[in-house]
Formats: sequence, C-alpha cells, structure tokens
Amino acid sequence: MTSFIALQTDITTLKADAVVNAANRTLLGGGGVDGAIHRAAGPRLLQACRALGGCETGQSKITLGYGLPAKWIIHTVGPVWRGGKHGEEQLLSSCYTTALALGRQYGAKSIAFPCISTGVYGYPQKPAAQTAFKSVMRFVRQYPEAFDAIYFVCFLPEDLALYNELLEQMPC
Repeated sequence: MTSFIALQTDITTLKADAVVNAANRTLLGGGGVDGAIHRAAGPRLLQACRALGGCETGQSKITLGYGLPAKWIIHTVGPVWRGGKHGEEQLLSSCYTTALALGRQYGAKSIAFPCISTGVYGYPQKPAAQTAFKSVMRFVRQYPEAFDAIYFVCFLPEDLALYNELLEQMPC
C-alpha cells in the first residue's frame, strides 16, 4: 500500500529514490526548483541533460541523481498557465503520469514531486494541487504495487495546507 506524504522541505535533501524536477523545455537549469536541483546535483547533471536534447511540455525524462540523495531525477516540463483554456490541465496531469511511469520503469519505490507549474509558470495553486492529486491517485489505482511512498514536497505553507486538505479527504 502506497503512503502519501505532504511536507514542506527542500526537495534536494529528500531521501527518495526519485525526485521530480519542474524543469523548462531545455532541461539545462533555470530558477526555482529546477535551479536548486541543478545546483545541488552538480555539473554532471547539466552534462546529462544536454545529452537528452530537451523535453516537451507534459513529458518527462530521467537522469541519475548525481549529488542528490535521490538515485534518479525525473525532469518534467509543466505548462505555462494561459487562463486554463489551452490544455493546461491535461498537460499538467501528463507531467505527473509520465514521471510516475518513468519512476516505475526504473524501479523507484519512492518518488517526490514539487508543485509543478505553480511558480513562474503561474498555474493557480489550488487547481494545480487538485490535478496533481487526481493524476497520482489514478496512477496508483492502476499500479497499486508500484510505489511505497509518494511525497508532495511544498515550498510554500499554503501549498502544504492544500495537499494536507486533499490527503484528509482521501478515502482510507
């Protein structure tokens, strides 16, 4: 049975098998979570990401964790919020689904997600959390033995409150 945990911490220090990087399409680093992961993982991550040739919005690619405690980094490109009428929800859902599929494929038993697209990409926090939660639950229902633990790692206290509220509403 999968445990679901929401916490407010630095994702680069979390001891999960895989951490998800909210990356940009180049995968070459940036601000927010992406920049923090690149800084903590070290220069070998940049070399590995160059070899991946970028990533499309809603898709995910994987590298080693390098300087992180995590064995794997799953890079996913979230959608930029454009009012919600341009497929943003489907693209965001795909970020979670493709990241989970890669984690499962590579044998990760624990995976940590940041709040994808809610920073500079402007996705509103509540709908982003709801989409994340629904997408993860759908995947876990389909593959119940895939993960032992799924972490929702929040930077802001209000994100943590949203995820805790969603977890409290989850049927036992």
